[in-house]
Amino acid sequence: MPTAPSEATRHHLKEAARGPRLAWEVLRGYMVNSLFVSIMTAIGVSVLGSTTAYVLARHRFMGRRAVFLVFLATMMFPGVLTLVPSFLLVKNLGLLNTYWAMILPYVAGGQAFAIFVFRSFFAGIPEELFESARIEGAGHLELYLNIVLPLSKPAFYVVIIMTIIGTWNNFLWPFITNTDGTHHVIASGLYVMANSQHAANVSTMYAAYAISSIPLLILFVYATRPFLDGLTTGALKA
Repeated sequence: MPTAPSEATRHHLKEAARGPRLAWEVLRGYMVNSLFVSIMTAIGVSVLGSTTAYVLARHRFMGRRAVFLVFLATMMFPGVLTLVPSFLLVKNLGLLNTYWAMILPYVAGGQAFAIFVFRSFFAGIPEELFESARIEGAGHLELYLNIVLPLSKPAFYVVIIMTIIGTWNNFLWPFITNTDGTHHVIASGLYVMANSQHAANVSTMYAAYAISSIPLLILFVYATRPFLDGLTTGALKA
């Protein structure tokens, strides 16, 4: 006959069962912060990057290629090189311990990649479409909204997905710009948990790591096809 589990075994099973619920209670606020920061950053990068790329791709003016090369050159600078100046700038602007301390630098830092992707895609749109719209009296805003946006969904998918992944996985910048812990995101939240009393409960920590990966797993399941479509239709064509 099977023997009854010991008191220690029952205690471990009880703790293991409490792990996911306790992990969710701790991570819920961090998850909300990460979702808000990631979505706002993706919107900011897409809007600002696409409008800038539209000007560089569809308008003829002196020095536009030089401007584009300057944007590309910023991709060669490692993020750690601008860490201290960026922190001092955010501090002097009084943005520490706010969402804007993360969103604004993320939007600014994502412009080089976004402009590269959007400009490459916009440059491949036939000029005849723009000429026909101009004959009908369309202005720059109408051209952007009615021609560029509908035809550039694959490029937007690439930029949005890459932005969300990069923002969601970032640890250092949210950690140093939110000293009071109110606006910690999921990556810094996991670090805080690993250095708290929850670290002694293995089931809680494993559940926390699993919960933190669920949004990216959902993104992978539903965004893989649009992302691949963006790659194969020329979103990353030089």
